[in-house]
Amino acid sequence: MIHESIVSCVGRTPLIALSRQFPPPGPAVAAKLEMLNPSGSMKDRSASHILDLGLRQGLITRNTHLLESTSGNFGIALAMVARVRDLSLTCVVDPGITPSNLRILRTLRANIETVTEPDECGSYLAARIERVRALAESIEESFWVNQYANELNWRAHDEGTGAEILAELDRPIDYLVAPVSTTGTILGVSRCLRRAFPALRVVAVDAIGSVIFGGSPGPRKIPGLGANRVPELLSPGEIDDVIWVSDREAAAGCRELAVSEGILAGGSSGAVVAAIGKLLPQLPSSAEILAILPDRGERYLDLVYDDEWCAALPHLLSNNASHGEAEPFGLFAESNDGEIFDDCRH
Repeated sequence: MIHESIVSCVGRTPLIALSRQFPPPGPAVAAKLEMLNPSGSMKDRSASHILDLGLRQGLITRNTHLLESTSGNFGIALAMVARVRDLSLTCVVDPGITPSNLRILRTLRANIETVTEPDECGSYLAARIERVRALAESIEESFWVNQYANELNWRAHDEGTGAEILAELDRPIDYLVAPVSTTGTILGVSRCLRRAFPALRVVAVDAIGSVIFGGSPGPRKIPGLGANRVPELLSPGEIDDVIWVSDREAAAGCRELAVSEGILAGGSSGAVVAAIGKLLPQLPSSAEILAILPDRGERYLDLVYDDEWCAALPHLLSNNASHGEAEPFGLFAESNDGEIFDDCRH
């Protein structure tokens, strides 16, 4: 099969067993490798779904100028689709954007608007949203994608990610573990899976410092996990449990997954690994867990895979009950050559 473009390659990501990271006799863990989407993350699904459906329905035309507040994977996914569909895109970013993400956006010919004034909590989100609204007023035929409120965000994962998982599974699952930011992925996948498995427990992985589930706002170093606003899409009643993960724990999860499974994962994926490590002691050995690993790790080489960056992270750890201090949970394993990844040790 010859695909018509890189956009038609979105989806159909593999489902694999994480039996080296989480070996028997404990619960079985399978992972959907969303990191293998063309631009490197699950955000390809929502970006392509929103833009292509908008084009088919006439909400977006060849003259439309796309706008979005994003410094990470969603912006890159939008830029990829916009190039193929010959659409103009402006991404409103802030100084927290990683150099690699900024270079990728510029290489894909996205226009960049940078805000520089944080709010009293150190967040640039309000300023970014204000800039998007100003641009929408000044640019004719503009369209704010607005991933935090766009219903097509979660529908992309209901019709795509969730449907693929159901087609690939050979057994029922008991737990879905997925990271949150806009909450589009976890809601879309869980809505699809619960039609087949009504007793499914849905576990959200959030960042310490995120306010999605009522936490206190605070600094977060890993992009793409958590949020400084409550997404309009959020439906709290559909989330059964929340596990908060620190930047340090997420970094450790990334490094452990590389050693155990040979998977170079991004920060949100490492957070999912860390969260499952916290969850497993509470579960029977017969439990079946499905994890969403949303992003790959090349863009994080200067972050979670950099020893000096990890060493500078706060030593805050968390558990499922609070945002306070907790004991380390054993994600610092010895590699085959004897090296111990202890630069992120508590």
